[in-house]
Parts: sequence; C-alpha cells; structure tokens
Amino acid sequence: MKELDNLIEISRFYGADHRFVIAGGGNTSYKNAEKIWVKASGFALATITEDGFAVLDRAKLTVLSERIYSDNVIEREEQVKNDLAAATLTKGRRPSVETSMHNVIGFSYVVHLHPTLVNGLMGSQQAEAGLYKLFGKKALYIPYTDPGYVLFKKVEQAIQAYRAEFGEEPAVIWLQNHGIFAGADSIDGIKTIYAQVFDTLEKAVSTPVPTAPRATCSCTEQIVPAIRMMLSKEGLKTLKVRKNALIKHYYDSAANYANIARPFSPDGIVYCKSNYLFINQEEPELVLKEASDAIPAFTEKFGYQPKVILIKGIGVVAVGDNAAQCDIILDIFEDAMKIAWLAESFGGPHPMTQQQIGFIDNWEVENYRRSIAAGTVAGRAENKTIIVTGAAQGFGEGIARCLLQQGANIVVADMNEPVAEATVAHFNTLTKSNRAIFVKTNVTDIQSLENLVHETVCQFGGIDCFISNAGVLRAGGLDDMTPENFEFVTKINYFAYFYCCKVVSRVMKLQTSYAPEYYADIIQINSKSGLRGSKANFAYAGGKFGGIGLTQSFALELAPSRIKVNSICPGNFYEGPLWSNPENGLFLQYLKAGKVPGAKTVQDVKDYYLSQVPMRKGCSPEDVTKGVLYLMEQCGETGQALPITGGQVMLA
Repeated sequence: MKELDNLIEISRFYGADHRFVIAGGGNTSYKNAEKIWVKASGFALATITEDGFAVLDRAKLTVLSERIYSDNVIEREEQVKNDLAAATLTKGRRPSVETSMHNVIGFSYVVHLHPTLVNGLMGSQQAEAGLYKLFGKKALYIPYTDPGYVLFKKVEQAIQAYRAEFGEEPAVIWLQNHGIFAGADSIDGIKTIYAQVFDTLEKAVSTPVPTAPRATCSCTEQIVPAIRMMLSKEGLKTLKVRKNALIKHYYDSAANYANIARPFSPDGIVYCKSNYLFINQEEPELVLKEASDAIPAFTEKFGYQPKVILIKGIGVVAVGDNAAQCDIILDIFEDAMKIAWLAESFGGPHPMTQQQIGFIDNWEVENYRRSIAAGTVAGRAENKTIIVTGAAQGFGEGIARCLLQQGANIVVADMNEPVAEATVAHFNTLTKSNRAIFVKTNVTDIQSLENLVHETVCQFGGIDCFISNAGVLRAGGLDDMTPENFEFVTKINYFAYFYCCKVVSRVMKLQTSYAPEYYADIIQINSKSGLRGSKANFAYAGGKFGGIGLTQSFALELAPSRIKVNSICPGNFYEGPLWSNPENGLFLQYLKAGKVPGAKTVQDVKDYYLSQVPMRKGCSPEDVTKGVLYLMEQCGETGQALPITGGQVMLA
C-alpha cells in the first residue's frame, strides 16, 4: 500500500534525526475513512516497518469522544486503554496513547514529535506569547495538560473551536512542555511544515546551544568506579559519562544547575525519573565523601536510586540497568539541558510542576514505556564490563564474542584499528542491551593502557574483568632465534601482562573498597606452553612460564583486595589465524623450523598436533570462555593455571 510506504518513509526520515526524535520518542499515523495506522508502543521511528504500526477501526475509536469515563484517574485511564484495545485490529500491538488525537486531526498524515528546538519555546516562560509573536494568532496552543484522555479531550475541543473560528483545520498543534503535532495530506506537506517551523525558531534563538566537546577528566577513574559500586548493592549497574561545553555550564554552579533540576517533558521523567543528584565538589576525595552520604539519602527520600548524577568537573553520569539504558538517559538529560538553554531566548525555563510530575510518575502508560526501555540481558556475565586485549580477531575475538553473548559489555583493546572496528560493529549487531566498544591500545605502553582504562570507565563505569589475551609467537631454536624476536615476544607476552595488571588493578581496588561482597577478576590467557617446555619455541614458552609466575604473585598481592588473578592455559586453536594463517601461521612456521620431524606439508604438521591430544580436538574460544566464566563465578580460587587442552596437559 503506497500510503503505508509513505508513512514508513516519513517516520524514518524524522526518527533518524536527533533534532526531532530522541530515545525512540514521537509517533506517526496515516488514516483513511475506515482505518488508522499509528505507531505502536515499543517501536522506534528510525527503524520502523509495517509491523511497527497498530491498525485501528476508526468507527470504534469514536467511543472515546462519546463515552463518559470515571472521575477516578486510575479507573479512567484503564477504561480508555481497554477501549483503545477494543478498536485495535492488529492484536498484540499496543497503539500509541496519542492515537485518539491522531484520529481527530483532519489530515491523512500526522507526525507528532518532541524536537528540542520546539521544546525550547514550549518549555519556556513565554511559550504562549512567544508562539503567537513568531507564528501569528492562528497558531493553536494547548497549555500543559496531563497526557492521555484528558489531553485528548482538550485537543479535540480546541480543534473544534479552531474550525469554528477560522473555518479550516489546524495544520500545527503546539503543546506546552510536550511537543508538536503536524498534519498534512502528503508527506511533502509534513516536511514543509517542519522546515518552516525550524527556520522560524532558529532565527529567534539569541544564543545557539554550545556544542564544543570537552575531554573527560583523568580523575574520572578515581571517582566513577566507586560511585558505581555504591549504586550496585542489588545488582551491577552500568554508568556512562558525558561532558561538553553545555554540560559544563550546568555543573559550574548550583544556580545554573537549578535551571535543569526539574524535567521539562514526560519523556524526561520516563527515562531519567524526576529527581537528580548534583555533586558540587571537584576533588576526588570530597566527591566520594559527598556521594557516599548523598546516594543513600536520595534513595531513602525518593524511593529509587538516582538515574542522573551531575558532578562538577566530571560531567553527567548516567546510572543504568544496562549500557543501552545509559545512552538513552544521557540523550534525554542532555536534551533537557538544551531546552533550558534555548528557553533563555524566550523568557527563561519553565519546567513541569510537581503535580504534573506526580501524574507521569504514576501513569500506567509511562510505566509500560519504562519497562520496554529497560531492556533485558540474560547471561552468566550479565552487565559485567570486560576488557579483552588482542580481541580484534582470532582467539581474543572468539572469547570476547562469547562473553558478549553472555550479557557482558565488551571492550576490544587492540592495535589493529580497521579490523577491530569491524569486529565491534559486528558485535553490536549481536547485543541486546549490552554494548561493545573499541579502544586502540598498545599493551606494551603504560600511557596507552591508562587511556584504555579511562575510556572503559567513561563508557561503562568500571572494570569487572580484565582478560590479558594479546600475545605473539616467533618460533625458532637457539640457532635461529634473533635477540630482536626474543625481545619482541617477551615484551608482549610477559612484560605487557605486568603493565596491564599494574594499571587495571588500581580501578579494581577502588571498586572492591566500596563493595565488601564484590570480587574483580584478572585472567591471563596463557598456553599449554606455559605448563611444559616447547621445542624450538622457547621465546614463547619462557614468557608463558613467566606469566604463570606473575599470576601466582599478583594473586597473593591482590587477594586482600578481593581481586582474583588466574591464568587459563588453552590447547591449540587450530582454526584461528595464529595457527592457520597461510603466510605466517604456526603450522607454516613449525614446518619451516623443522619442529615436526618428517613433516613435508602444513597438513602433516596439523595431523601431528592433533595426534597429541587425547580428545582429538583443538581448543576453541567457546571452550576457553567456559573457563573464563567459571573463574569469574567462583570466589575460592586465585593464582591458578587452568588447563583447557583436551587432556594434552594434565596437572598432578
């Protein structure tokens, strides 16, 4: 159906543009004489398909205009919800709560959005006067009204009055502290309306929103991981930090913060709740002291933990049940800052009142939206943040992917930028509400590792497990091994493990100091060559033997801080590039080095190695991941070297 294709096109057009839509907000519709197609709850405009629209019988929708509903708010909203459901032809899809308004607007296409620029005016002290000044007396303005049936009735009456006064349909309806409806009989007509609205408002804004990015403070990792643990007493939270010139303006002083201390729209309450925490301190010790007092006091006062914490010098910290929720919280709260800034061009900010906030907080429809937005992740590593070095490809990629599928947030730390970026892009097609990021990292450089930790804390709030997987191998006997190759292998396989532990343990110690029952993990991906010597492979084996010594020593040192340190010693991952790369894989290197007597081909080398494994199989990333999960889940073992070799190496 062409009209439905047009509806999908216009929905995606605005849904993909953050100037118009944030966090999947807004809704769209098309109607003919008999039916209306309207966005269903839980679907994002940016990616919507035909399945994302609920179809309703317009004749049955007329009951909402005619019926007298209960005076009790809860009963009334339940009755309205049931009548909407009765009119819905596509069962299983909950129509937007604004469906009734879409139905009474006298145009085929209706697009309801919450553009930041529009809400800069609609969330200002001069919303009505400013609207008439800019758009004339024919602009249809609706003072703030609780969403749902009451708002529908007010809009319906206003449309009827408008028709009577002007003899035409209102093409644009402006809602105080809510957004805008635009109607037209074509999608080009919709685009024309919004283009004119934006052009007029942009010219009226006296000072554009400051957008300059600002670097996050290096003290972030001295603060945020501790706050994360303060908030994780009933399950791990994810925290994410954002900082720019606009955010700095609002954390610079208590007076500036006061302008954003209450929400401007229902969406703000749905995703960020209606109260926020402002910490007006900059020194890490003072920030943590205030946070340790303020967070429990906030929770006791409001009955929930803060979703938004604004920290002077740090930025906005989103507190989410998962990484996806953090992104939404930051987008919504930064949008509120933009609205407050833009409102200064129209007499200053006009946030919602406490009574209006209370209705949204308790409204079943918004609670339903909250439940959809929360998302779910099920897995043995749910909501843990795990760094995997050398995870762009090969064994590291496989381990990281398996942990991602178990619900973890994954940080791919690697030097191979193009491959790592492609890996992370693929990972994020597999996620639910968890996320993967790439941080370019040289594991032999302390500053690079410190940046890795910093970026991880800014993106996820802490580090629950660090997997030291990056490794290299240069085969060769005493006559063949050059000092340069020996140093290269040893620096990455041995020295880098020390560097990693030195840097990452600082954050882990901070976390465990604020959570007495919490354990963090450092896991080295070692090798069976770390358990027994390896002919013509002493550079690799020596570094791996040394790695187990480091593991045992670090385990003793970090045990009082409840940081477990273990090694996993896998057998051979024959399918990975380390072994099978046709140019420099181990099969080829071992053939050239004469490590397998009598071998004439790469396949001869491979057959020889398989014959050494009692289980007659190589070790896969899935096998190693099971070992990683075991080590993370238990709290009675540290300093261990866990062999996963198919029986090739057995410990006494």
